[in-house]
Amino acid sequence: MTKEKNELWEWTKALLIAIGLAAIIRYFLFAPIVVDGYSMMPTLHNGDRMIVNKLGKPQRFDIIVFHAPEQKDYIKRVIGLPGDTVEYRDDTLYINGKPYAEPYLDAYKSQIVEGPLTEDFTLEETPVGQKTVPEGELFVMGDNRRSSKDSRHIGSIPLEKVIGDTNIVYWPFKDIRYVK
Repeated sequence: MTKEKNELWEWTKALLIAIGLAAIIRYFLFAPIVVDGYSMMPTLHNGDRMIVNKLGKPQRFDIIVFHAPEQKDYIKRVIGLPGDTVEYRDDTLYINGKPYAEPYLDAYKSQIVEGPLTEDFTLEETPVGQKTVPEGELFVMGDNRRSSKDSRHIGSIPLEKVIGDTNIVYWPFKDIRYVK
C-alpha cells in the first residue's frame, strides 16, 4: 500500500512540476497566437498560428504582437523606433530622411494595378502628431497597407504594451515557415 502511495505522490509531483514549468514558459518566455484578419497579408494569413517570443527588445521590421487600444491583441510590423522620423512618399518608406527597401512588400506591390500600396504621410499627419516617434514607443504598420488599422490610425504603441515578436508559423502544417 505504501509503495502505491509513494508512486502516486511521485506522479503527482511530476505533473505539478510540468504544469508549473508550462505556465512559467507561457507567461514569461513564449506564447501561441492566432493571426486574426488580413492586415498582414501577404506575409501572414488569417488563421496562421504563431509562436510569440517574449524575450528581447523589438527591432525595426520585426513582426510584433501588442495590446491595442480596442482591448485586442494586434500583430504588426515595427517601422519606427523611438526618436525616428517616419514618412512615406511615392510608395517609398523614409526613416530619418533615408529611403528603406521593404522586400516583404515586393510581391504585393507587383499585384497593385492602380495607385500606391502605401499612401503618402508624415508622422505629424497621423495620431502620433509630432515629428518623431515618442520615447518608449513604436510606430507599427501592417503589410496589407491598404487594409490595416495600425499606427497611422491608432498612434504609436508604448513599449510596455508589446507582448513580443514573432516569426515562426507552426500551423497550418502545410504552411510551417519562418517569416521575415
